[in-house]
Amino acid sequence: MIRLIAGMDLILEATVDQPRRAVVLLSGGLDSATVLAIANAEGYETYALSFSYGQRHTVELAAAHRVARQLGAARHIVFDLGMRAIGGSALTDDIDVPHHDSVDQLDSSSAPITYVPARNLIFLSVAAGWAETVGATDIFIGANALDYSGYPDCRRPFLDKFEEAATLGTVAGADGGMKFRVYAPLVDLTKAQTIQRGLELGVDYSITHSCYDPGPSGQACATCDSCLLRKRGFEDLGLTDPVLSESVNT
Repeated sequence: MIRLIAGMDLILEATVDQPRRAVVLLSGGLDSATVLAIANAEGYETYALSFSYGQRHTVELAAAHRVARQLGAARHIVFDLGMRAIGGSALTDDIDVPHHDSVDQLDSSSAPITYVPARNLIFLSVAAGWAETVGATDIFIGANALDYSGYPDCRRPFLDKFEEAATLGTVAGADGGMKFRVYAPLVDLTKAQTIQRGLELGVDYSITHSCYDPGPSGQACATCDSCLLRKRGFEDLGLTDPVLSESVNT
């Protein structure tokens, strides 16, 4: 049965033939690619959502397109969002991205300068809007609380509260009785565990991009926080990161 609300084309009760739908936040990086593969494996018809938000590493959007295509997303859109106007982050402002010789030099006691203020709060809000439009109430995000405990928008308590807010702040939730769910299957996994799960699901990590400070041709720097964390994840499995090995050879 399909029910419409106040003239809005919102599918609130799926037909028998309609698959479960989910919106998946897809940056083009290692974590989000894994999450898209997980959502697919769980039987969802996936709607991949990426953001052009003023980030210095816009090369990740090309990676997101490759990942969405390789993993068979039903649809992939890039949402324009000018967060550079807010600034406050090395990713969206004229602030140098930190570089290190080793992952052991990373400090997880507080949010690093690559934290983008309220980014996941904003991204999830847009995801909830698109989910409501396509008749979905499930949202997948590659948030991880282990890489940076200083990221407040990557923790389970925040994600739980957002579920409540999305349910109360949408017609589908407040009037239609639907309950939004935010799934973060990687939230308590190490990077190695994430990579292992992705490999089991056939993720091609060579087409992903995680670097915060890529070179002129888009090659990964191999020394920013994100590069070092994914490098260690592959090393913990006895593997070589295909992106970083290609970057070094280049």
